[in-house]
Amino acid sequence: MINQIKQYLLARSRRQKRLIIILIDSILLLAVLWIALSLGKNQFLSPTGNEWLVFPVMLLVTLPIFFKFGIYKAVLRYLKNQTISTILLSTLISTLVWAVIVKFSGLLDLTKSGVLLYWLGSFSLIAGSRLQVQKWLYGAPKVTTERKKVYIYGAGEAGTKLAALLSNEAGYFVEGFIDDDQSLKGWTVQGVNVSIFDKVAPVLMAEAEDTEVILAMPKITRMQRQFIIERLEPFPIKVRIIPNIGDFASGKLSVSDIKDIDIDDLLGREPINPDPELLPANITGKLVLITGAGGSIGSELCRQALKLKPTKLVLVELSEFALYQIDQELSDVMRELDFDVEIERILGSCGDRKLLDGVFEHNKVQTIYHAAAYKHVPLVEENPVAGLNNNIFGTKALAGKALESQVETFILISTDKAVRPTNIMGCSKRVAEMTLQALAATKNCNTKFSMVRFGNVLGSSGSVVPKFRQQIAEGGPITITHKDITRYFMSIPEAVQLVIQAGAMAEGGNVFVLDMGDSVKIVDLAKKMISLSGLELRDEHNLDGDIELAYSGLRPGEKLYEELLIGDNVKGTRHSRIMQASEEFLTMPELESLLDKLKVTLNKAEKEAIKKSLTTIVDGYTPWKEASEKLTVDVESNVIDLNANKGK
Repeated sequence: MINQIKQYLLARSRRQKRLIIILIDSILLLAVLWIALSLGKNQFLSPTGNEWLVFPVMLLVTLPIFFKFGIYKAVLRYLKNQTISTILLSTLISTLVWAVIVKFSGLLDLTKSGVLLYWLGSFSLIAGSRLQVQKWLYGAPKVTTERKKVYIYGAGEAGTKLAALLSNEAGYFVEGFIDDDQSLKGWTVQGVNVSIFDKVAPVLMAEAEDTEVILAMPKITRMQRQFIIERLEPFPIKVRIIPNIGDFASGKLSVSDIKDIDIDDLLGREPINPDPELLPANITGKLVLITGAGGSIGSELCRQALKLKPTKLVLVELSEFALYQIDQELSDVMRELDFDVEIERILGSCGDRKLLDGVFEHNKVQTIYHAAAYKHVPLVEENPVAGLNNNIFGTKALAGKALESQVETFILISTDKAVRPTNIMGCSKRVAEMTLQALAATKNCNTKFSMVRFGNVLGSSGSVVPKFRQQIAEGGPITITHKDITRYFMSIPEAVQLVIQAGAMAEGGNVFVLDMGDSVKIVDLAKKMISLSGLELRDEHNLDGDIELAYSGLRPGEKLYEELLIGDNVKGTRHSRIMQASEEFLTMPELESLLDKLKVTLNKAEKEAIKKSLTTIVDGYTPWKEASEKLTVDVESNVIDLNANKGK
């Protein structure tokens, strides 16, 4: 009989289990309230008249608070200390709210001891009942004894080695292999059945939340990987992926290395091998200076530059911790690969002229990658003085020093937000571009100034991907500024590799634009991340889902979509994913005059005056208040098809 009840409960849907828990909680809370009130008065409580209302009022207060704190979102099988802490806090708040309502409504004369006993009793019974039911249904709540059901997608070398690895892990059970190779249909590998996807699909659809599919096909193309991930997306399972197959051969792979699906894994384009002439041209055997060396782009520039073996790397970074981190990482790489490159660490701002004098006095710098910038749109919008001083005048100071010191190549890391900007950050980057264009056009300029413009990079400090992943882990909601917002995305290593190659093609004043592929709708990205985490979207069509989307509205300075080109005058280069734009700019005397006026305005620190001053410098700059009124413009009519301009 007991086993039949147990099997019946385990077979219920998530919604049915939740209703059962709510019913049990309600009964327990009513019982503990009656006992606590009786003990508080040292007599048997026999309510009369309106006094009975204290019981339904308690449920009306407590259950919504429990829902708000996510008590009924927690998966019983994976009950943790964090969940117990949440129960403690939610019972405390619900008790206080209920007591205040009863006190001021005069429904019942409460005693302090009665209220305290009710809180302690409600916490003990709610938490205790969950622990006891968890132990009864699933056994003791120890992570090491949980058996997570796993399907391995790919019955080849990587899949079989993964199955062997998981067989030694107490927490995993390999249920089966999935493989699209018809010749493997019906076979067994290490005693585990191999099935084609169509046969196992109905089983996956019926699986519970403790089931995973691990993609173990590291040699397939990105397009093939994207196809597999998208076909798994509709199923109520978590999808993960193994790292490079080389880790298997070296014996380094562990279960902790199996990673969640990244949006990077969903980029349909195949990586292109770098041009063997372009990649080392500005780095190998040269003294290279990298600003913003501890940032997401700057640190990747350091990694790739180091492997190209410059004579020396000079790292300039404002953050002490970021500089320490990248220095330690580069030291580890050199030890592992058994080679040595001199590294000089400069702590400070690239806008500090005295600091720059010292750096260039002791170093014959040949190549500069200028990645240092304030890039967070709302923060720069709120702090225009700091943002403009750093992004414009810091760039101008560094570029002037590069020209004076006859640096061979100067590459600015720019942004798609510099195109028809609606925010101060994008405007500052366009002025930085114009500064380099103007310097490149001056007489006797021996430095090749260029800039590389691209969109968002996956995994950066400002990227939505880590933010969404954290929000999913916390039970949601995922916050999105607007349902129609789109962005271009590229992986950091690919973007940096293209930046290095673009800089090698510079002739002076070039504006390079990276082919970012198709723009991504952020709502679609969020939905994919929810699905691939083995969870369901909660909306009006699925009220029992796990994670909901919340729209917060466009932030100050934010656009619905980003562009990469100001005009349509673009031509291809020798690299298929790097284009070159020809865009208008001011001469150096004209720009200097306007920047002098901007400097005066910055000293007064008046935001509206600063914005007005910027409109006189950047053609197409529309301050955000004005831009936000034009969001109904058809997005498609304003996006230039970069592919159509390739090869021109």
